[in-house]
Amino acid sequence: MLSRLIVAALAAPLFLVQPALAKDPPAAKPAAAEPAAKELTPGQSAARERQKKCGAEWRGLSATEKTAQGPKWPQYFSKCVKRLKPQKA
Repeated sequence: MLSRLIVAALAAPLFLVQPALAKDPPAAKPAAAEPAAKELTPGQSAARERQKKCGAEWRGLSATEKTAQGPKWPQYFSKCVKRLKPQKA
């Protein structure tokens, strides 16, 4: 017990000095240096629209309908994309 108390008393100054020894955080980059957002290609935007539509349909299904369509999102999404893709082409 006494040895733990001595060790704690000797280690306490080290914890107090540690923040002073820490490096300064790097300076923030200026806002003008940020790259512009890339624009989506027509195929990418169509894929995102299909994903949003399929997600909305999935959230609208009841539990029994979800099991009939496919028990998990990936299986349902695959079927949904195949169904919606010909409509966009």
